[in-house]
Parts: sequence; structure tokens; C-alpha cells
Amino acid sequence: MSSTTGTTTVITNIASLVTNDPSLGDGSPLGLIQDAAVVIEGDRIAWTGDSRRAPATDNRVDAGGRAVIPGFVDSHSHLVFAGDRTQEFNARMSGRGYTAGGIRTTVAATRAASDEDLERNLTHYLHEALRQGTTTFETKSGYGLTVEDEARALRIAAAHTDEVTYLGAHIVSPDYADDPAAYVALVTGEMLDACAPHARWIDVFCEKGAFDGDQARAILTAGKAKGLHPRVHANQLSYGPGVQLAVELDAASADHCTHLTDADVEALANGRTVATLLPGAEFSTRAEWPDARRLLDAGVTVALSTDCNPGSSFTSSVPFCIALAVRDMGMTPDEAIWSATAGGAAALRREDIGRLTVGARADLALLDAPSHVHLAYRPGVPLVTGVWRRGAREV
Repeated sequence: MSSTTGTTTVITNIASLVTNDPSLGDGSPLGLIQDAAVVIEGDRIAWTGDSRRAPATDNRVDAGGRAVIPGFVDSHSHLVFAGDRTQEFNARMSGRGYTAGGIRTTVAATRAASDEDLERNLTHYLHEALRQGTTTFETKSGYGLTVEDEARALRIAAAHTDEVTYLGAHIVSPDYADDPAAYVALVTGEMLDACAPHARWIDVFCEKGAFDGDQARAILTAGKAKGLHPRVHANQLSYGPGVQLAVELDAASADHCTHLTDADVEALANGRTVATLLPGAEFSTRAEWPDARRLLDAGVTVALSTDCNPGSSFTSSVPFCIALAVRDMGMTPDEAIWSATAGGAAALRREDIGRLTVGARADLALLDAPSHVHLAYRPGVPLVTGVWRRGAREV
């Protein structure tokens, strides 16, 4: 085959290949191909199929009867931060409930950190996630809450991913505790002007203790006017307007979705907004689990992500979140792997990732197991033994 766009590599002797294309393999949503091979040409997938029919290539990798899956798409994280909240976690596990206020601790540490410290911390967690199979990640600002600190967080993040989200509306800045309206004006004015050039998305924590529906609408609408597309932290701690607002504004995702009315579920099922579930947060706060089964049965598109942050979900492990989703949220292993790959891509409105089909980006993970089901079947075991990103092997 031609290698005009780059070196070709075949990964052969794959026991089970997840393509996420139902026109392939077994015809399921995962498009599972048994005894498979996949060909990488440059940074793209050039061919998938039966291992015995694989074309000649420049290089050959023997998967040794292991499974290959698309690289995980972690569509919700908060990785530009400094400081540590071990004491808060320890206290919470000893009986104190979680509220949104703990964010202020990280805000103080992040403001005090140098750019170099923030970037070093970010790349540390990115490498940690990569080793566990994450090849695409979204990350947010939200721990600066000043014009300068929010803008620098986004500049640092944008050096490492295209999926950057402006979250000046994480909580009301402590500097504006007595005048939330003035902070909303800052978030929709000078701060937005400084941050918009570095971001693709705008997000708001629509929750009691953070921003109400009217404030969230104003913030997201201002962001849309600047070319940023909405995402919403919605219905995490209580019932509220977040999900309905997300669907109304055609947000790419409503994230958390723990406390939902029937009307919320119906709105998600009838719109384009993806419900992104973040079980690491429920695990780390001993909160009620989102009901993934209810959403899936209603026809809602569901994504699964880590919510990696220092306060409420300090995990970078998508496999861990898959195991939680299967064990405690009513998802099947097939649904969980789809949601952590193709679902995450949908939450980022991307079609070039989250699948292993011709023309897609060559982002994939090799598991030390014969099937993707082992991600839930063997929780806590580091099964990812190889990772290719943009066609290059990085793990």
C-alpha cells in the first residue's frame, strides 16, 4: 500500500479490536472485529479487518492475542492547578460532607504558583493519563478567578491540547464574595475578552453555592457571542436548571447529571447535548451515583470522563471510571467503553477521534487482556500496555 503520507505500521494478531463502527465486525455499536489487524499510515488509520488479510506495511507489531481499543477521550478535567487538598479529603472521608467551597483552597494555591509550576503539574498528570490510555483530553481554567490568572491558565493548557475551556465561572471569586453581580460582569466582560483567544469552550458551574440559572445563561450567552461553545457543570449536587439550560443553548455536554427530573432526561434525549458522567466525583465524595441506565434507556448519548481535579475527583484513570460505571451506575462493559471513547468524542463534537476506522486519527491503546471487558472485570489492574497517539507509539 502507498506510504506517501507517512510510514505504515500494521498491528496484527489482535484478539479483539474495538472500532466503534457498527458497520464493521459483529455489527454491535462497538464494531468488534475478532482476530483483527489495524494499519496506521502517518497519523491516521488506513485499514482495519481480519488479521490474515492485512496488507504489507513498513513495520509490524504483534499484539500477541491482546485487545486494542480507541484511545480514551477524557472530555472533562481540571488540570491547571497548584496545591493539595489531602486534608480536605481525609476530613470528608471521616464524615464531613462535600460542598463547592473547597475550590477556594485551590484558587489561593494556584494564584501563588508560577507559570512553570502550573505547567509542570499539568504535564505530570497528562503523562499519568497517557500511560492509562488517554490520548485526548479537555481541560479547564477555573482556579485563578482573576483576569490574569484565568488567561494564563488557558495559555498554559492550550500548549498541550486544542480542547481548552474557559471556566471563570467556577465559583464566585473570593474577591467578589459580597458582590456576585460584579463578578458575573467581570466574567462576561474583561475576563472573557482576555480568555477567549486561548479557548474553544466556555463552561459554568450551575449549582447552589456557585451560579444560578440566570447568571449561567448570561455567562454562556456572552461566551457564545465571542465564539466559544458552551459546556455546563449541571445538576451535580442538587436538582436545578443546568441541564435544561445546556440543551436550550445547544451545549456540547451537560456534565455530572446526577440529579435529573424526567423533563431533564427528555430534554437530553431530544437534543444534541451529551450527558457526561463523572463517577470519580461520586466515589470521592460518597455522593449518590448518576443513573446511567436511565439515560441510556431514554436514548441519551452518554460520555464517561474522569473530572480529574484536586478536590472532588483526583483520578486521571479512565479505566477506573469505567469500572465504577459498570459496577455502580448500571452500564454494561460495552456501553462504558463506548462512552469513554466515542462518547467523549461526541462531547467534544469531534469525529476524528474515539473510533478506529479509516481516516480517523491513529489514537489507540493495547490492553494486556484479550477483551475490553477486562477493564471492568479487573478493576485497579494497569492493563494498558501500549499507547499510540497520532500514529506514534508513546507508551
